[in-house]
Amino acid sequence: MIRLAAFGDEIAPDLDAQIAGLQEAGVRYLELRAVDGINVLDLTDGQVAGIRQKLAAAGIGVSAIASPIGKVPISSPFGEHQARFARALALAHTFETPLVRIFSFYPPAGAAPGTGPERGAVLARLRTLVDGARAAGVTLLHENEQAIYGDTIARCVDLLQTLADPHLAAAFDPANFVQCGQVPDPDACTALQPWIRHVHVKDVTAEGRLVPAGAGVAGWPGLLARLRAAGYDGFFTLEPHLAAAGPFQGFSGPDQFRLAARAFQDLLQAAGWAYA
Repeated sequence: MIRLAAFGDEIAPDLDAQIAGLQEAGVRYLELRAVDGINVLDLTDGQVAGIRQKLAAAGIGVSAIASPIGKVPISSPFGEHQARFARALALAHTFETPLVRIFSFYPPAGAAPGTGPERGAVLARLRTLVDGARAAGVTLLHENEQAIYGDTIARCVDLLQTLADPHLAAAFDPANFVQCGQVPDPDACTALQPWIRHVHVKDVTAEGRLVPAGAGVAGWPGLLARLRAAGYDGFFTLEPHLAAAGPFQGFSGPDQFRLAARAFQDLLQAAGWAYA
């Protein structure tokens, strides 16, 4: 059965408000990206223990560690990034989730993705990350994100097909594809179907304004039908970005998050797709 999750920092910075917003919206899983403005990888062990305790008391599970791994220039030193990646893997075990979100690096300064020789460097670094994930029993979710190497359908397929490892899958973000001039349905959904393990829920108008799912041009009704026909049974993670959208974090606030959650739940209900 599919499950609903949400980036809690879309609701509020502090964890208590995040939990309250999730419960009010009927969402039982948190995609852990930031608490109190602190990125998940920078939380102390004490903070992590406190978060675990509060989530357990509220009956909230963690869908994935929403790390920023791979959201740095491909030319940046890799050693420090590998240390942060090790922290992401450790947190996945701590929060009892097998999933860690990653990206595929920014091109060198001044270059557009896919126009230079960075493919080999991207593949080499991702292969190292995948090897670490396999050893840790974790699956990496590559998110298609504007301006990283894997922002288009073709480059996403290239990365996933070339690395060809069950510990690397796709975090499918239809709105991000729209923002890159790509067509989510049917093009992206069909091309990436073998690797889609996770789906991020937001929508965007043709003019670029972020809106609740179903109110933009991402084609959510068709996507849901296509994903269901393909047997998708993972998470749908709400990430509406209705109030603000930045390179490392978005925000909706409790009221707009509630509207976004309801809009997507209405789409699922119209499709007759039960969720947990």
